[in-house]
Amino acid sequence: MGKTILVIGAGASGMTAAIHAARAGADVTLLEHGDRAGRKLLSTGNGRCNLTNLDQRPEYYRCGVDGFATEVLERFTVRDTLDFFRGLGIFPKDRNGYVYPNSDQASSVVEAFLQELRRLPVKLQVQCGIERAVRERGAFAVFSDKGVYRGQALILAAGSKAAPITGSDGSGYELAASFGHRIVPPLPALVQLRCGEKHYKKLAGVRSDGEIGLYVDGKLAASDRGELQLTDYGLSGIPTFQVSRYAAVALHRRRKVTARINFLPALSEGQARSMFRERFEIMAGRSCGQFMNGLLNSKLSDVLLELARIPREKAAQALSEGERERLFQMIIAYETRVVAVNPFENAQVCCGGVDVKQVRRETLESKLVKGLYFCGEILDVDGICGGYNLQWAFSSGAVAGSGCLRG
Repeated sequence: MGKTILVIGAGASGMTAAIHAARAGADVTLLEHGDRAGRKLLSTGNGRCNLTNLDQRPEYYRCGVDGFATEVLERFTVRDTLDFFRGLGIFPKDRNGYVYPNSDQASSVVEAFLQELRRLPVKLQVQCGIERAVRERGAFAVFSDKGVYRGQALILAAGSKAAPITGSDGSGYELAASFGHRIVPPLPALVQLRCGEKHYKKLAGVRSDGEIGLYVDGKLAASDRGELQLTDYGLSGIPTFQVSRYAAVALHRRRKVTARINFLPALSEGQARSMFRERFEIMAGRSCGQFMNGLLNSKLSDVLLELARIPREKAAQALSEGERERLFQMIIAYETRVVAVNPFENAQVCCGGVDVKQVRRETLESKLVKGLYFCGEILDVDGICGGYNLQWAFSSGAVAGSGCLRG
């Protein structure tokens, strides 16, 4: 009989770890407190499952230790991931670097995992409430409402607190902490920003191209560009998600957070000024409301004019140089006060988790407890939107699943 491995958490990383360990000859038991394996995976990519992204760069992953995530990702690369899924029967397709199953169904990915778990076989126990885990006499014992499970190695793949409706309740952090591991405070990431001004109720539903810069105590922390969504409470859309983890951390530390948006991101400031002057010449004799028509969404235009203290009915040619500059700055450098991020229920992932300073990057084994391994969202690693968090799940799962056989 091979080495006995226990895996807690049957999400993307846990199933990947279980498969790699079982393929190497281990006797694997996979424990899941939810009623099914891969539940969160079903919702990824709006149900289509954005498996990975061909454009991999170190800056797309955020982590408490420089190079930690990169080294894990180099041990199980995008190419390895694509080969892994082809071996499961999933035919991947490339949409401008974003990789999906050809079926465009996350359910087919989950089913492929389950088929492989059954084939190996891996013992899968769902609806298994974990009470505690201990290391005794050189092995691990996991106490649950289904009984006690024992193994020579334990992989914690229990996820984070993000999207709790899928079963992510943060219980894995408690297990990790019980073994002496430090937990970096888990906070929502890839999430919407809540802003302090009252005019957002007038902007609900507006979509606009824009570049968002997130500032912490007046210093630029992160920026991104794309389609922004304005809500009745603040900012949403992928560019907002990409910078949100920096807002979450800064607000947790009680720092001042602001966002600055350029609603003309395709133009340099010089080009935007030139366009603005030409537009005033073309629109001479018309009102400021007419001047803004066709430039930005009408609801957004009305709010920006109001914030610039310029009546819609005022003739555009009657604006003073100061008023023109005020309106221009409102369009290319609109500023808003960020007061909160939305809660875990709205977050796609978390930042924070098990401190990677206490984890060996070569195998993802604990530096504190021999035979204890981690993978997936439970670790303090988070990626940007676009398949990067699933790539982290697959890479870290593969490294932990293989590493526990070498330990």
